[in-house]
Amino acid sequence: MKKAKGFFLSFTFVLFVATALSATASKAPEKGETLPVFNLPIPKSSAEKAYLGLSGDGLFKIPQIKAKVVIVEIYSMYCPYCQKDAPGINELYRLIDKNPDLKTKIKIIGIGAGNTQFEVDAFKKTYQVPFPLFPDKDFSIHKACGEVRTPYFIVVKNNEDGSHQIVHAQMGGFPGAQPFLDLVLKASGLK
Repeated sequence: MKKAKGFFLSFTFVLFVATALSATASKAPEKGETLPVFNLPIPKSSAEKAYLGLSGDGLFKIPQIKAKVVIVEIYSMYCPYCQKDAPGINELYRLIDKNPDLKTKIKIIGIGAGNTQFEVDAFKKTYQVPFPLFPDKDFSIHKACGEVRTPYFIVVKNNEDGSHQIVHAQMGGFPGAQPFLDLVLKASGLK
């Protein structure tokens, strides 16, 4: 009887701890929510600063990007799916960039989960990524976003009042540049 009581107490304690930890763990961003709060370094490249509509030095938050919609890809240099999708994401950038109606309204950034600046630069060079990429070497942004698997896409709509809302979020399954752009346009109301 004493063993059963000890087991029950141990089991109850483990269950309590597991419940407490899961209650504090973040979850993946979902449609209708706001983006978790995190800062990114303002790019040193003047072209990337101009692309994002930022100036100066220091840190910024994604809703500060001068665009109605921001597509965030959480990726990893070591993710084979991210590597496979890179040409398609680049094509998405080109579709937006060559359309004068969308060029200033939609921006794309990538956040390298667990990647250092060196790894982000290597990915950018290897896959000729034309949009800004940011390192997340300590996984802090990745953790804030629920430790999602890569690639994970978050589409954020910036509202005129300074607020923002996630209008689409998905893990992997990049359908191709045009279908994804159509999805973004519909979800954000730009279409």
